[in-house]
Amino acid sequence: MIWALKDSGVSRPKDLPERIERRLGFALSRFAGWIDKVVVFLHDRNGPKGGVDKVCRVLVKARGCGVIMAAVTDADWRAAVDRAAATIGRSVARQIRRCRDSRRTTSTRPMWPAEPARGG
Repeated sequence: MIWALKDSGVSRPKDLPERIERRLGFALSRFAGWIDKVVVFLHDRNGPKGGVDKVCRVLVKARGCGVIMAAVTDADWRAAVDRAAATIGRSVARQIRRCRDSRRTTSTRPMWPAEPARGG
């Protein structure tokens, strides 16, 4: 899975990129065939003041299903990453299920062969 981390110069724990990779792996590995790219954005709204202002936003580009996004705000970077990974995992599962279902129902082939004409 190809993923990128974009942060706006926030102060974050040094082990956060490894944690993001591990959590995304848990949440998205079963969809590896569908996912083209994952981008994680980290943003601290108030800077070093503290508070519930750490934002982790995850964007997933899924093949044939568009872009799926999850955003979580928390007081701690690790909690924000964990919650965002869990949320994006559920969102990707739901969107891929919708894509699969829509492809099955929009088939132009008839489900059953036509009945033979009966002569009388």
